[in-house]
Amino acid sequence: MKDWANKILSIKTTSQFNSLAIEAFHYQYDNVGIYGDYCKRLGVYPKEIENYQEIPFLPIEFFKTHRVTLNNSTPQYTFTSSGTTGMQTSKHEVSDINIYEKSFMAAFSTFYGNITNYCVLALLPSYLEREGSSLVYMANTLISMSNHADSGFYLDNYEELAKKLERLNKSNQKVLLLGVTYALLDLAEQHPINLKNSILMETGGMKGRRKELIREELHKILCKSFNVESIHSEYGMTELLSQAYSKGEGIFQTPNWMKILIRDTYDPFSFFNYNCSGGINVIDLANINSCCFIETKDIGKTLAENKFTILGRFDNSDIRGCNLMIS
Repeated sequence: MKDWANKILSIKTTSQFNSLAIEAFHYQYDNVGIYGDYCKRLGVYPKEIENYQEIPFLPIEFFKTHRVTLNNSTPQYTFTSSGTTGMQTSKHEVSDINIYEKSFMAAFSTFYGNITNYCVLALLPSYLEREGSSLVYMANTLISMSNHADSGFYLDNYEELAKKLERLNKSNQKVLLLGVTYALLDLAEQHPINLKNSILMETGGMKGRRKELIREELHKILCKSFNVESIHSEYGMTELLSQAYSKGEGIFQTPNWMKILIRDTYDPFSFFNYNCSGGINVIDLANINSCCFIETKDIGKTLAENKFTILGRFDNSDIRGCNLMIS
């Protein structure tokens, strides 16, 4: 859709968000075959929708079983989720990578300022070891845009990374260390160092490498090992082209073109107000060429406008929702 990225990045009010969400729904109903068919199965039609909360949310499993993309489109990139051998993974076909780049650069700038102020270090071994990671694509772009000689990726060379972090910290250089959870813990255990000038951002996930920890325990270990006051987090996924960020305590904030709704686990078409836990539905207006309205498997609650927290994930046996077309 022409100039869509500029439209969503200009959102300031709930009214503007609602208007563009309904516009996106009409467009995707007509042009994303699997989503239009799903809405028809539910008996929901565009002329009936007046508010974004009335728009049907596509269960995230569809990205594993169907092409969720514009009819007859050719992807520039196909992002894939991680998974163990034999596991069915999600595929997100991206027909306009420019929208993704504009979305994550604008969100980063909103919450953290100009990327050129940072040296960006990415400790993402499990993501680098496979192709198709949207996180690696984002990190690579941030590294390039930082224009800092020391920015770069790290696989498992923790000693080299620790030495660089110490040197940068002593020079008072602002550092963003973006890392998968288990790798940050490995670094913390092998090379505890003072990183008071750094932002440590965990992307979540032990990837089967270590025992899962609750957020409070994990952040306590990392704060103590690296002498920082808080651990930042990024909430994103293969099926989304936008991210929410937490600057501590696991409280995430979305950019203005992204919204979190909490669904009743016993009635997936009803939504809770603030401070009630339930399933997380995401509206990501950057997903204009796939599906902006996604029902995830995450559990959380909204705390205020554009703020939410993650509480966990549904077990497969507990997932409730309208999966009329999943085969």
